[in-house]
Formats: sequence, structure tokens, C-alpha cells
Amino acid sequence: MNLSISRSAAPVIAAVERSPGYWSEVLRRVRRDPIALAVGVVILALLVLALFGPWIVPGDPFATSMFKRLKAIGTEGYPLGTDELGRDLLSRLMLGARLSLFMGITPVILAFFVGGAIGVIAGYFGGWLNSLIMRTVDVFYAFPSVLLAIAFSGALGAGVNNALISLTLVFVPQVARIAESVTTQVRNRDYIEAARASGAGAFTIIRTQVLGNVLGPVFVFTTGLISVSMILASGLSFLGLGVTPPAPEWGLMLNTLRTAIYTQPLVAALPGVMIFITSISFNVLADRLRAAMATRS
Repeated sequence: MNLSISRSAAPVIAAVERSPGYWSEVLRRVRRDPIALAVGVVILALLVLALFGPWIVPGDPFATSMFKRLKAIGTEGYPLGTDELGRDLLSRLMLGARLSLFMGITPVILAFFVGGAIGVIAGYFGGWLNSLIMRTVDVFYAFPSVLLAIAFSGALGAGVNNALISLTLVFVPQVARIAESVTTQVRNRDYIEAARASGAGAFTIIRTQVLGNVLGPVFVFTTGLISVSMILASGLSFLGLGVTPPAPEWGLMLNTLRTAIYTQPLVAALPGVMIFITSISFNVLADRLRAAMATRS
């Protein structure tokens, strides 16, 4: 999976001057979009589950019992069955939402700020600085994102912190590329030239004139990266390069349940279903935000 600028990202990098009521109009379109509202409800439910999961789980997610291992879905006392160690799978899926969402969202947030700053600086100043930054970014495009994440995690070692660092390093170049593209389109607009003529400094112009036109498209793009981040984070845990046992995390749970695929296939597939639902929800939300922003004010 390579996260270079694709056809789906193209509408994001189209920079236009935003009128004062532009964002309220975008919000109005989103509120009237039933698909956006539906996936928004799903994401909100997952976030609530991540925040309050430890207090609302029906059972002990860490209690093991070899006599209760791999119970089927619908077993009395275990609505979603049990895992390979006899732990309540419903409780572990609910509690795993916290760590899985944290692993999926945090690298994208960090990449948004770091990559956005790098891209805006490269796009605004141009010249040799742009060439230096963007040629360095291009190096990352020579490798698929999955391989980069595995390489970074393998070098740093397993663990939550190292996985977060690895995923952030994967996403920073992607965000920087988008931010640079949008900033390059904005920097020669008339209002930017007028600000320069008035004697405003470069960073003052960036803060007051450029960011307002750049942050929106970059935010929509990074929202779409959350789905990719969820999959990559789960993949690292599946390979033993992310979260370590006994912490409940959907990718790790998918790994530990893989031996049960022939005896309890529905139970073994549940962590994957949660990853799919979460990833597709963030992906659809990003698409609907992109569609809402596509209508020029």
C-alpha cells in the first residue's frame, strides 16, 4: 500500500479562496448528508467506547479459564464467545477500542502538525528549500507504506511508543506533500502579494493568510489517513511489532485468534470486523467532507 498522492486525493489539493461563510456552508452540507451523519454516529460511538470502555465492559477482559476457551457466539454469559484463553471476547473488543483508536488516530494527528508545518514552509518559501525538503520526501515514496512501517518498527523494536513513532514517520511525508501542493497554489494569490507589499513578515503572512486556506484541505486528507493508520497499526500488532500481550488490541487479538479460524471462524473474525468497520467509517467520513468542500463558495 503506497500513500503517494492518488486520484482520490486530487480534489483535496485544489486551493480556493474561502469566503467568511464558507466553512458554515460546508458544515451545513455535512449536516444534510445522511451518509456523513451515519458514519459520524458510528465514529462517535467508538470514541465513547474508547473513553468509557473500562467502566462499561460486562466482564473481566483479563480473566482466563482454560475450561471456557473458544466458546461460540451466543454462549450464556459470553454473547460474543471467548478467546483462546477463555477471556470474554465482548469485554476485550470493547476495551480494545481505546488502544486501537489511540494507535490509529495519534500518528495521524502528529503527522498533521509536523508534516503540515514542513509542507507549508516548503510551499511558501519555494526555491532551494522546497527542493531540499520535497526531494527528501520523495525518497519515502520509493517504498510502500507497509514496508516502511515494518522497517521502522523492526529497527525500533516492539511496543506502543515505537509503533507510534514508526507510523508517524510513515505519514509525515504524505501530509507534507499535500500541504506543499496547496501552499504553492496559494502563495501567489493577490491577497498574499498585498500582504507582502504592506511589509508583513513571512511567518505573519503564513499565520494570518496562508493557513486559513491550507488547513482545511490538509485536515480532510489526514482524516482519510486514519483508516490507513488503523490498518497499519493492527498489522504491526498482528506481526508482533506493535502492542504486546496481554493488552487488548484488535490487531493483536486477530493474531492470537488465528489458530481458531477452523474451529470458531466467527469468533476469530470479530476483531477483523471491528477493524473493518472503524476503517471504513473514517474513510467514508473523509470522502463526504471532501465532497462538501468541493463546491466552491
